[in-house]
Amino acid sequence: MANQTRSVSSTSPTRRTQSGTRGSRNRADRLTSRHADRKPRGGGPRRGRPHKSHRVLKWTLALLGLVLVAGAVTFAYLYLTTEIIPPEKQALAQKTTVYYADGTTPIGTYANQNREIINCSVLPKYVGNAVVASENRTFYKDNGIDLKGISRALFNNVTKGTRQGGSTITQQYAERYYLGETTTYKGKLREAILSLKISRTEDKDTVLCNYLNTIYFGRGAYGIQAAAQNYFGKDAKDLTMPESAMLAGIIPAPASWDPAVNPKQAESRFRRVLAIMEEDHYISHQDRASAQMPQTIKYMPQNVYQGPNGYLLRMVRNELSSGKKAPFTADDLDTGGYRIITTIQKDKQDLMFQVASPSTGNKHLPPTLQIGGLSVDPKTGAIISLYAGDDYLTHQLNNVDQATFQVGSTMKAYTLLGAIQDGVSLNTVFNGNSPRTFSSVGKSVANAGNVSYGYINLYSAFANSVNTVFMDLGEHVTSQKIAQVAHTAGITGKIDDTTTFDTLGVDALSVYDVTQGYATLANGGQRPKLHLVAQVKDTKDQELYTAAIQSDQVFNADQVALLQKAMTTTVQRGTASYARSLGRPIAGKTGTANDQTAISFIGFTPSLLTTFAVWNQGQDGGALKVPDHYHDNFYAVQLFTQYMKSALGNSPVERFPDAEDHGKVGGPEGNWGTGSRQSSSSTRNREYSYAPRQRSQRQNSEQEQSGSGSGSGAGAGGGTENEDNSGSSEGGNEGSTQGQGNSGAESSQQ
Repeated sequence: MANQTRSVSSTSPTRRTQSGTRGSRNRADRLTSRHADRKPRGGGPRRGRPHKSHRVLKWTLALLGLVLVAGAVTFAYLYLTTEIIPPEKQALAQKTTVYYADGTTPIGTYANQNREIINCSVLPKYVGNAVVASENRTFYKDNGIDLKGISRALFNNVTKGTRQGGSTITQQYAERYYLGETTTYKGKLREAILSLKISRTEDKDTVLCNYLNTIYFGRGAYGIQAAAQNYFGKDAKDLTMPESAMLAGIIPAPASWDPAVNPKQAESRFRRVLAIMEEDHYISHQDRASAQMPQTIKYMPQNVYQGPNGYLLRMVRNELSSGKKAPFTADDLDTGGYRIITTIQKDKQDLMFQVASPSTGNKHLPPTLQIGGLSVDPKTGAIISLYAGDDYLTHQLNNVDQATFQVGSTMKAYTLLGAIQDGVSLNTVFNGNSPRTFSSVGKSVANAGNVSYGYINLYSAFANSVNTVFMDLGEHVTSQKIAQVAHTAGITGKIDDTTTFDTLGVDALSVYDVTQGYATLANGGQRPKLHLVAQVKDTKDQELYTAAIQSDQVFNADQVALLQKAMTTTVQRGTASYARSLGRPIAGKTGTANDQTAISFIGFTPSLLTTFAVWNQGQDGGALKVPDHYHDNFYAVQLFTQYMKSALGNSPVERFPDAEDHGKVGGPEGNWGTGSRQSSSSTRNREYSYAPRQRSQRQNSEQEQSGSGSGSGAGAGGGTENEDNSGSSEGGNEGSTQGQGNSGAESSQQ
């Protein structure tokens, strides 16, 4: 038993090991068997996956095949149905038409289509070579399509809003057939298909000839024949090599690169074309070296700009194509076939011309007398009507936005607003006697006619445009602030902020500029942007451009309301009382040039603002004195009244907002004017009815006699009590100064 026990003892570990191994195997086998039908976790292989991948691949290939087939069918259809129109029948470079505000009555068109199709066999070889060198050096080698160029142009057109066309001559020719559509994917596709078909069905010489016959060269010229005539006064067959190179160089932007417009850029393009022509062996080095920039003839605009509507067409063109952020180029407007709808109301435009033009009625105006008129809606900035001249072709200096005149006392409105901003009550009394000497300018300043008004408040001083009061006020407000207020209102022209004389308006500005400033004053301190264009639409009546109507609040509305209250006194009992015949509240200000070379009036209701300026310009361009008859009777106020009477018609009478004067008599320090001295009852601002009243000849005579004195003898009233003042008290020397000479006069007309 003992031996058996040892034997068992000696063999037990081995058996246990073997038994343990077998146990482990059995457990592993059982586990394997138990989970044999389960899917492995993680990334192990799965049954059936290869079959699913094959199905996805098959569907992808099938879908791709369908897309390719559909694309091929579409391309084939478009290719077969795309018609190549002969150049003489192509409706390329459609006219852009400008309309009145009704959108149906045309004002005029851009770029009369001056074209003549010629046989290119008569052209010297260098004409076509110059165009190829400038526009498409690989023309004779390519298939008519630059896919890389199409992609780049399309991307920029869609993402950046630019207008980039095809890069090859064939594409450019095709683009003009679908002009206005090639900024879209569809348009680019059609352009590419037409280009491809042209290149497959027409030889290179035919394509180049058609291109030469249809491309726009500027100056209203479509095709090489019209271009040769408009730039050099000759037929295309007689063009020299330098002339051909110059014309080829300006093709991308002919309106902007015309040698008469931008000679530096035109010559740069000319030299570039010559360099390429030599490099591509079209001309010799000697030809290039001897070539000189050709001289072009003077271009006379075609009759599309004839008459007064020519000014409207030019102003619309400038508004849409001038400046870095302009929505269109000049060439777009010439060739785009657009419908441009303006803000001009035809009935008001006809009225403006009838009132302002020296050629209408029995006016017998001096031939040197110039008139500028502008009427706008101050709430939106929309220009309703304007008078810039009788005929753009005979007088191309626009009397609204180019010609300037010395604006005179219209600047006093900005001085008064500056005083209101500084906390001055308009009941503050100032010394209105004449003349007075002011330390800020070191000179003696006089009122119109040297009339003394005694001690008057700012209402009366504004109504009668009293120079001595406003020079005194200007010293407190400062010339810098006066200029700053005017610029904030919207005036962009130069205002001399180094002298207190700026309150008397010695600077020269345009009718457009002063109207922009006053539109802010008429609009409760909100500055609108004057504009002439409401919308631009393409040939399919889709909107390409809409004017943004926005007004920035640049002045406190309550302060501007107080200013408007003061400005109504000009018409109630001041220098523009002639306009009282309108029978409704009118605010405004008259202005007279320092040396009587110009007179103006800017007046408004809450919804309609109109400016008239009259100046006298000599044959040499120098400023002349406005004849006494027009000056003494303040012709600008008469024009304003005549226009506004019909323009307002029976429209509801609008009143200006109520205004409260929160300022302090004597100003913030109490030392403005006469300090704390209160204005007398005779000079306080009062409410007046707006019933028209007629002046008698006797009243005119009495006023002239009563205003002839000087010193304080005129009393506190000084014309304030005379409600029927005709406006002559402003006189012809509203901005005059003793010893000032002709300061500002030389610049009054440019």
